Amino acid sequence: MGTTVILTRMKLAATMPESSNRRLSFRAPWVIFWTGFVLRIACILIGHTYRIRAFDDHFDYGFEAGRIARSVVQGHGYGNPFNGFSGPTAWLPPLYPLLMALSFKIFGIYTNAAAIFLMVCDSLFSAAIAPAVYEIAARCFDAQGIARRASAKATPMALWSAWLWAVYPAALQYAVHWLWEMSLTTCFFAWAFVLALRLRRIGEQDDVERKTSRDFKLWAFFGLLWGMIALSNASLLLCLPVSILWILWPLRDSKQQTANRNQLSGYNDRSLSQSVAGAILACVVFAATLAPWVVRNERALHAFVPTRSNFGVELWQSSLFYHDVFPWGQAVPLWTGDPEFKLYVQMGELNYAKMRGAQAMENLRARPDLFARFTLKRIQFFWFGVPHASEKHESNEVARIFNYSFLSVAGLLGLGLALKRRVLGAWLMASAFLLVPLVYYAVTVQARFRHPIEPLIAILSVYLFRSTTSRNRVGLGT
Repeated sequence: MGTTVILTRMKLAATMPESSNRRLSFRAPWVIFWTGFVLRIACILIGHTYRIRAFDDHFDYGFEAGRIARSVVQGHGYGNPFNGFSGPTAWLPPLYPLLMALSFKIFGIYTNAAAIFLMVCDSLFSAAIAPAVYEIAARCFDAQGIARRASAKATPMALWSAWLWAVYPAALQYAVHWLWEMSLTTCFFAWAFVLALRLRRIGEQDDVERKTSRDFKLWAFFGLLWGMIALSNASLLLCLPVSILWILWPLRDSKQQTANRNQLSGYNDRSLSQSVAGAILACVVFAATLAPWVVRNERALHAFVPTRSNFGVELWQSSLFYHDVFPWGQAVPLWTGDPEFKLYVQMGELNYAKMRGAQAMENLRARPDLFARFTLKRIQFFWFGVPHASEKHESNEVARIFNYSFLSVAGLLGLGLALKRRVLGAWLMASAFLLVPLVYYAVTVQARFRHPIEPLIAILSVYLFRSTTSRNRVGLGT
């Protein structure tokens, strides 16, 4: 095994230019970030996307997050996610609503200036994903000389992937059109992925020595990022335990077996106890980051709510089979005179969600065939495009669906090729593709729900179209 690995590595080195044989830098050129950021700001200002229609008392201005932000600024506390007064809420985790509240406090409630501030913040988060994309591609592909296509650059995969994210319209749309948490969540998720690669030392040279204290700092930051993800979009938390397991996986065997298996993965001899201690530290930091929100919910709602409270209502909505796959509109009516809204206020959010959750389970048990069929449709919509009910121009709808589907197909094919060729990090990417959509398959789906894995889709799409090297010139690993 050891001889085979050495020969493979020598062959890779012989086919790479001299600049690539030197130790690679995983830091993206700053011009990529600034180009992406300036492009997003230009789209906002030139397209006047900050002008949000005032329909239904500005509900389209941030939807439930906007309502909560307004409630906070007006002194009514973190609550009232719909029209009228309904009391404290945990309908949404607090990160983005509090950012909106900050913008309302500084620039005024539902003003254009506040919208510009929020979109600039979203653009900053969106552009900051490009350096993460660069490092992921550089570690998983360029460090092993994969998909080079005779490039003179040391990091062709990283450059193509990062520039694609910086300038491709589909990558910037949520930063310049939506007042919601997608760009924030995706930024944290991408950098959490980067930290997982750093902790497993993917792409690093065998002779690299790193102090244990630095590993502990990485573990602590890893836990902090995942805590922020939980406070932004808790649906992604299924990936946290898998990421930790993937980082620790090479340490499952004896030292000698681990050293043989991971000569190309960058692992040096490290004790299992140190790595497990780092993982425990990450979990402690994660819990500490989440703790203030949990304590607030205990005091305001008198119940343990770790992330958000609306799952039962959303599941009930999706179990009403006359909705046909997924419901349109709000889970709770906006009109304060609606009997459903009055019931929500009268029962309180948690009791209402608990009741609707129980009713949802009854509906699903009564018609499991319809639930299965609608779940398959939601899988289709997640990967190949959610239809727009209000689209008036058929050509626009066809173009949008084609663009959305093309990216999914390219990303999935690139992932399949990476798994087949045992590219380092491919299994971690596969876990994200598998786990991120699971909640949406069962409940509801929108195009924006795919955004957290779109940085990986961009990388794998570039890999697919650059993969012209022979099979014996690929990296080994998992």
